[in-house]
Amino acid sequence: MAKVASKNAKVKDLKAAAEAKNYTKVIKAVRSPKSGAYTFKEAIIHKDKVKDFLAEK
Repeated sequence: MAKVASKNAKVKDLKAAAEAKNYTKVIKAVRSPKSGAYTFKEAIIHKDKVKDFLAEK
């Protein structure tokens, strides 16, 4: 017989997928005070906190 996926497993996956849509990857260019070259700061944060991340120095 073939395996049957339980409904609970599908519901968990849907909830996790819905929660994952609330997060985003943000990449910010930061200039080095020593050399003047740019480096990149990456973070995966909640979509409501994107402006705070970009505003910080």
